[in-house]
Amino acid sequence: MKARQEAETKTESSSNQFNNVSPTFCVAMLKNGSTVKIEGKAEEFLQTIKDADFAWINVQVDDLKEDGSKIASMLGFTPAIIHELVEQRFSGYDDHTAELGLLLPAVKVRELEVEINKLIILMKNNLIVTIHGEHVTRLVKFARYAVTFFKKVPKNLDDVDKISLVLIRILDENNEKNFDGIRAIQEQGEEISKYLIETTGFRQQLGTDIYKMKHALITYLEALWASLDVIHYLRYGDAELITDDPIILQKVGMLSTDLTRQISISEQMSTVLASGLEVLQSIYNNQLQMLNNRLALVVVWLTVLGTVVLVPNTLATIFSIGTFSEKIGETSIIWIIVASTITSGIMAYWYGKRLLIGPKIN
Repeated sequence: MKARQEAETKTESSSNQFNNVSPTFCVAMLKNGSTVKIEGKAEEFLQTIKDADFAWINVQVDDLKEDGSKIASMLGFTPAIIHELVEQRFSGYDDHTAELGLLLPAVKVRELEVEINKLIILMKNNLIVTIHGEHVTRLVKFARYAVTFFKKVPKNLDDVDKISLVLIRILDENNEKNFDGIRAIQEQGEEISKYLIETTGFRQQLGTDIYKMKHALITYLEALWASLDVIHYLRYGDAELITDDPIILQKVGMLSTDLTRQISISEQMSTVLASGLEVLQSIYNNQLQMLNNRLALVVVWLTVLGTVVLVPNTLATIFSIGTFSEKIGETSIIWIIVASTITSGIMAYWYGKRLLIGPKIN
């Protein structure tokens, strides 16, 4: 599994390098009706923004708080909006009327390790800006089709409607990539389920893996709920920078429906995992009971052996006294010792088995 995921990561990197896709770019619909895509540094996009009907800028930074604030300030946003969003854990919504800031989780699952990165979206007039760290590559892939998408946006729409359509497309791309996480967790769950049929071995590793899977599911669910919170803020179009067109808002409702469905699937997996833990506990209890029964049986046989040794030894000691041996005779002594040994052994075995089985309950 790990080797396959590493191969996918290498393939993804090779694909990006092959297409020479820069993590910082600008896609714009110009006022003359043409669509352009420019790669480079954020400051190189300022003239393009002035000439654009609407535009999307994606910027990769090393530090969201410091570098992100500089980028926001350079593009005409209030730097404080970045600080407010970065301070949030997984999601955030900051409406400054003329500016709108969103914080969304970008989930990446590797085996049972859930990595949640922050994706910041800023909106103003006819401009939308996405800012993220180096581990968020999903928007770089979408950039290959962004020019085509921009061409499909109707030119007769208001600016707020156009930029809202771009926002919805970015949110959908982020959600779809997040949804891949449940598939990765499910694949690991299939690997773990194979251990449940093993009666020996893997016990310590199985318990650790189940705990990791449970933790991964909880973290993944938390990220989905965070995304749903942000979508709920957008679905009624209350913000000035979000469209109130009911047809466009239906697309936001579809995003909410998709997230709700994925949350439901994750919760079902959590239920299945809980059932698996109960099965595992039953297996361990059965194995422990079998071990206890074996130990009890060993104790019974040790008791029988101890009795078999103790009784003849005691009788022999008693009969070694001169008066007893002279009166009874050696033959009678031997028969007494043999009979007593057999009788005591049978009684010890019967009593031990009775203790092992336990009393019958009417």
